[in-house]
Amino acid sequence: MSLAPRAVLVHRTTEYEELLARHGTHGQAEFFLASRGRSIRDVAVRHHRAQRALAEVAAAVPLQWRQTRVERGDLDRFLFAPEDVVVVVGQDGLVANTAKYLAGQPVVGIDTEPGRNPGVLVRHRVEDARRLLRSAVLTGRSADELTMVEAVADDTQRLPALNEIYLGRPGHQTARYRLEQDGEGPGGKGSGGQGSAVDEPGGEAQASSGVLVGTGTGATGWLRSLWQERGSSLALPGPAEPRLVWFVREAWPSPATGTSRVAGALGRGQRLRITVESDRLVVFGDGMESDALSLTWGQSVSLGIADVSLRLLD
Repeated sequence: MSLAPRAVLVHRTTEYEELLARHGTHGQAEFFLASRGRSIRDVAVRHHRAQRALAEVAAAVPLQWRQTRVERGDLDRFLFAPEDVVVVVGQDGLVANTAKYLAGQPVVGIDTEPGRNPGVLVRHRVEDARRLLRSAVLTGRSADELTMVEAVADDTQRLPALNEIYLGRPGHQTARYRLEQDGEGPGGKGSGGQGSAVDEPGGEAQASSGVLVGTGTGATGWLRSLWQERGSSLALPGPAEPRLVWFVREAWPSPATGTSRVAGALGRGQRLRITVESDRLVVFGDGMESDALSLTWGQSVSLGIADVSLRLLD
């Protein structure tokens, strides 16, 4: 006998809850903000709106289903099951935070603050939850298959992400590494630079503030800011397009490091390979530094399109 579907409601701690955790009581939090010319009213209103939305979505789950809740900070310890229907109740970024822990489960994004959130990933209103949950398990239910990026280390550690993956120093100091993209031989040119005297069979030695590899979904955020600031001629991918774009942040030229490979695109099957030449570099996805891979001198990591995608119900 097959298990009934389980609705997993993903949410995050509100700003109001964070204030209470820090200051102990509503009154103390209110005094803290008032002494700085701020009001707690708007924060409290948003908190109650989020709590009400979460309760209404929970009430919309079919009675024969199982259901549970998981807070953003506990995602890395939560075990998703194949029969889960994942309901993200919150902001667009919460969908990205959740995506890396999934393996093809359908995702419904519920916007708790329409008009305040862009609504790119949380596409639906609370009142749509009942209909969406019932249709999520129907055979042939249409969904957008959003491309994801992954990093795979030489010790088999793996990290997927929906928006982007960042590689660099934990404190964002200068990172040293060797970079090579599939299909580029020694002395080849990357986008935006000249041939480098430090090119070797192992790629180009670089010193920078890190490398960012992103998807079409991520092209609306951090990736776009780099693309726009640089005036890049690279075409940014669409969310479902099997293509990634990567940028090196603030590459530093020196006798030992080059800047010939600072941007590029990756299709399916292509990889960007980075060999660590610092005492420690970290690799994290979608801004979650607390859940990162840690690499030491001599280790290597390859980045490319992930085998799995995010199934986001439209």
